[in-house]
Amino acid sequence: MADPLSCSAADLVPLFGSAANATAAAAFLCARFNDVSADLTAAKFAIDNTYLLFSAYLVFAMQLGFAMLCAGSVRAKNTMNIMLTNVLDAAAGGLSYYLFGYAFAFGGPSNGFIGKHFFGLRDFPSPAGDYSFFLYQWAFAIAAAGITSGSIAERTQFVAYLIYSSFLTGFVYPVVSHWVWSVDGWAGAAKADGNLLFGSGAIDFAGSGVVHMVGGIAGLWGALIEGPRIGRFEHSGRSVALRGHSASLVVLGTFLLWFGWYGFNPGSFLAIARSYDTRGAYYGQWSAVGRTAVTTTLAGSTAALTTLFGKRLLVGHWNVIDVCNGLLGGFAAITSGCSVVEPWAAIICGFVASWVLIGFNKLAEKAKYDDPLEAAQLHGGCGAWGLLFTGLFAKKAFVNEVYPGKPYRPYGLLMGGGGRLLCAQIVQILVIIGWVTATMAPLFWVLHKLRLLRISSDDEMAGMDVTRHGGLAYIYHDQEDENTLPHFKMARIEPGETPTVERRQQDA
Repeated sequence: MADPLSCSAADLVPLFGSAANATAAAAFLCARFNDVSADLTAAKFAIDNTYLLFSAYLVFAMQLGFAMLCAGSVRAKNTMNIMLTNVLDAAAGGLSYYLFGYAFAFGGPSNGFIGKHFFGLRDFPSPAGDYSFFLYQWAFAIAAAGITSGSIAERTQFVAYLIYSSFLTGFVYPVVSHWVWSVDGWAGAAKADGNLLFGSGAIDFAGSGVVHMVGGIAGLWGALIEGPRIGRFEHSGRSVALRGHSASLVVLGTFLLWFGWYGFNPGSFLAIARSYDTRGAYYGQWSAVGRTAVTTTLAGSTAALTTLFGKRLLVGHWNVIDVCNGLLGGFAAITSGCSVVEPWAAIICGFVASWVLIGFNKLAEKAKYDDPLEAAQLHGGCGAWGLLFTGLFAKKAFVNEVYPGKPYRPYGLLMGGGGRLLCAQIVQILVIIGWVTATMAPLFWVLHKLRLLRISSDDEMAGMDVTRHGGLAYIYHDQEDENTLPHFKMARIEPGETPTVERRQQDA
């Protein structure tokens, strides 16, 4: 279809009659009209790219949230270690995603499995994407790696972290994002050739599966292979809580993640200046962006409140850490369907997500599985629920707005759209579990066999800050670290000295 804002002299000559100067006048007017059209088009690109850059900055701010959440959730003796892994997550992930990850994810045209163009951003930008799009997708990639680091905190060698983080952001995660988000991917709802999985394609708008399940399942295998922290379970099998050292940092990190989620979910539209032409000039993609922010808020809020009262009934007290994790579980779940469900449905999503998290935590305890941040349960379990939720509650009108061009596309089962979308969602869950298991589990196993995965028991009991990172995050003067097991003590620290660990003399 021709551009409605373009014109040619031939279009206007009839309006001027047969005068000798008609052609020249028409050409002059069309030139001015086309200049205005070009300026409007450029302005639209500028608005959309500015929106995407702002969203990328919000998603990147989530790294600070992850850092604070992780720091507060571990014991004080491992604070420096977990903070360093969060910093290197962004840095190492930046290089690996630049060199390989983006090409594997969005390097089209390609096959349905993996991309093959734009390695090192060669021949970039292109009609397929600008630098703002790369930055946004990089922020997502390092979020997946950050999830995994929480599952294996307090006992993992730093070199292992560098290896698996680069592999995850450079290969494992990009392949999954290609399947679901690239126009060439075999499973996505936006596949260009229209040959969609079950006639629908999997709807994972902002990454309940692509980001959260990938990070959570990777963390699950890492934690299973290296085993629980020393002291987490007694010989009798009884669970012992190894509490994090700062609830304040956990709450700070949670609010920062909440803030960043408004770039994570609404930002996944990638553009905002687009009219839907369905209800009037007041309604367009900007309205869908706002609705997505609302569904995100409602799901997280409902999950937080459900966890608050649910844990009160189960354990008898109000626990801010549990509430924060419940809130994040609601966000992880709504991330898949945030753009295609009604706000009332988001409340159902958050309510169920809370119980999914509580249930998986109970199962983890029974299985003697140790995850200091509940990352596998939260991101893996609630992420999977989010994909199922989308298959149940996606609304027809919203699906057609977000994924246009196929008016008879399947939608949510409980909304009258049949079960084909739900089947596509189930397939996505299964292939993500299979792919991450097939790639990350062997990597962790090899690192374990090479003794590169877990630190020594002495180092673990003393804390990695002192034994591996040359200093403590907090300075202790003449007092024992309450998180250090009895046969270690912190030496007195004089100004300018490096903290050391001395083995306590055993009683005769």
